[in-house]
Amino acid sequence: MADECFRHPRLAALYDVFDTDRGDLGPYLDMAGEFGARSALDIGCGTGVFALLLAGRGLETVGVDPAGACLDVARGKAGAGRVRWILGDATSLPALRVDLATMTANVAQEITGRSAWRGTLRGVYEALRPGGHLVFETRDPARRAWEEWTRAHTHKVAEYPGTGTVESWCHLLDVSGPLVTFRWTYVFGADGEVLTSDSTLRFRERDEVAADLADQGYVVREVREAPDRPGREFVFVARRPQTA
Repeated sequence: MADECFRHPRLAALYDVFDTDRGDLGPYLDMAGEFGARSALDIGCGTGVFALLLAGRGLETVGVDPAGACLDVARGKAGAGRVRWILGDATSLPALRVDLATMTANVAQEITGRSAWRGTLRGVYEALRPGGHLVFETRDPARRAWEEWTRAHTHKVAEYPGTGTVESWCHLLDVSGPLVTFRWTYVFGADGEVLTSDSTLRFRERDEVAADLADQGYVVREVREAPDRPGREFVFVARRPQTA
């Protein structure tokens, strides 16, 4: 189930307004070239920012997301016709054979349930061609990123065309082992409406992720750092073997 910030049409329309700096996507684009990918699957594609970048590089691209409101935003963007958009998740994909699959930003951590995580890895494995790569990021739990999820660290005011100013901030709700729950609040200046969206992320240890990938048949080629957030995240590069 997608969080409210992705399912609610008014919040989905704001996603790109509050997330303007997508420098994190550059390394993923570079890896598409590094691996010689000609086709890609963007899991949890949201409003389509990365899927459109891939398509702009000439890759045959599929974007999948469980939030219809976000896909509506994606389909309305320039170049959207070059991407195949699918409402759903990686556990119920049509028959695909892609060179590269990606989960950027929080996507991997938003899959909190054990069975859902295993199903996602298995679904992606089946969608990859033999020799294809899965690349995704997940935060290092040791850095305790949630300690900065406060209003003081996250408060923003943005201007949205036709809507006016929108104020937003995050605050932490709960930390229960590897599960961290937080809430975003949005206040619309035009009419005073207040909307909230609760999210839970699962913080997995590096060895745990590596073991999960191996259990589903992947070979972990390497674990890189996120260039824009050194020391804060693991970027896993896994491969479906050429032969079973």
